Amino acid sequence: MRYLPLTQSDREAMLAVIGAASIDELFVDVPGVAQLDGPIHGLPLHASELAVERHMTALARKNVAAGDGPFFLGCGAYKHHVPASVDHLIQRGEFLTAYTPYQPEIAQGTLQMLFEFQTQVARLLGTDVANASMYDGSTACWEAIVMARRITKRGKALLSSGLHPHYVSVAKTMAKFTGDVLDTSVPTLTAESDIDQLIASIDGDTSCVVVQYPDILGRIADLSALADACHAKKALLIAVVTEPVALGAIKSPGEMDADIVVGEGQSIGVGLQFGGPYVGLFGCKEKYVRQMPGRLCGETLDADGRRGFVLTLSTREQHIRREKATSNICTNSGLCALAFSIHMTLLGEAGLRALAETNHAGASAAADRLAQVPGVELVTPAFFNEFTIKLPQEARPVVRTLAERGILAGVSLGRLYPGEADLANGLVVAVTETTTTEDVEALAVALQEVLA
Repeated sequence: MRYLPLTQSDREAMLAVIGAASIDELFVDVPGVAQLDGPIHGLPLHASELAVERHMTALARKNVAAGDGPFFLGCGAYKHHVPASVDHLIQRGEFLTAYTPYQPEIAQGTLQMLFEFQTQVARLLGTDVANASMYDGSTACWEAIVMARRITKRGKALLSSGLHPHYVSVAKTMAKFTGDVLDTSVPTLTAESDIDQLIASIDGDTSCVVVQYPDILGRIADLSALADACHAKKALLIAVVTEPVALGAIKSPGEMDADIVVGEGQSIGVGLQFGGPYVGLFGCKEKYVRQMPGRLCGETLDADGRRGFVLTLSTREQHIRREKATSNICTNSGLCALAFSIHMTLLGEAGLRALAETNHAGASAAADRLAQVPGVELVTPAFFNEFTIKLPQEARPVVRTLAERGILAGVSLGRLYPGEADLANGLVVAVTETTTTEDVEALAVALQEVLA
């Protein structure tokens, strides 16, 4: 859409209709300290469209895109190859809308797609049922915590030290409004996860234990014993999956008796896109389905016996009485869910397993190569496509130096956990099917030169 500014006479006519003497009167309720006393510093009062395009293009050229060179970033957002057919199909007119249909049964194509999406997610996560998506993985994680509170009538959640710190931050923000107590800690640069500590910490006030799988350092733990410990104390186990491709190679959380499984679906069908929009995954055991947030599409037969799809369950506050709502999530990420579903359909089960094998093989080779760099220590000997290495010096300046050379080397733990000196030398490296042998060698050579 083109930007078509109003004329001064247009503004005066509108002000006259609403009875305001000036535009400033429209902001009379905004405290003076929150108002600008002049133009934004550094911005011209006006510029031509051509000048703005040139300026914005120059700014964009400063970005280093994921495809511009060796790329090893991960930690919840992964660079995977998305087939061109995905983008082509989601741009069809009947799908290309960010809005929820308010007469959903009319949109049979949308409902069928969401039904298929739910089926794929439930099978992937190993749960009985899955909803029609959430905004993203972090908000899905919080919704799982507050869902556990409704089920158990308890208000204390144990959050694994291996849970993504951004997910922890979202949960802490929301807990301010609910009064939930969140027991959190930071990880240690060791091969062992904190499963044993979590088991020992579960008590009669615990509503749930939240554990990431694989965790923020790439570690993979067997969740079965943790699930048993939770259930022995009548608490719930919530598993968080930020890399769904991993479930093509490792046992799903649902198979290990997790009660609620949530995650980020970006890896499948959705590009990095500077951080969004993404798509949250949410599945649970069938007995908890009425406490599940979001929307649930179901299959039925119409009056003539024909197959049809309906909005079976919608627990948001706009659809039912506010006091009975389980969530204020007001829509699902429909377009991103469609991209996920198309990509998953193109892969199929065999394709997903093959993709997972490729990811793991590439990451294993990269870990072996980087471990040969003097001073580099491999922290996580068992992982999927993401692992942590420990450098002989702080990782953040090393990452910045490598970025200046065109190599995005990974995510420094000092960035994720500022102020944690014990983690400052940690670097999380992700390898996917898009990473080449040449990329790994370029990282290893450059890393050795920078550390020398």
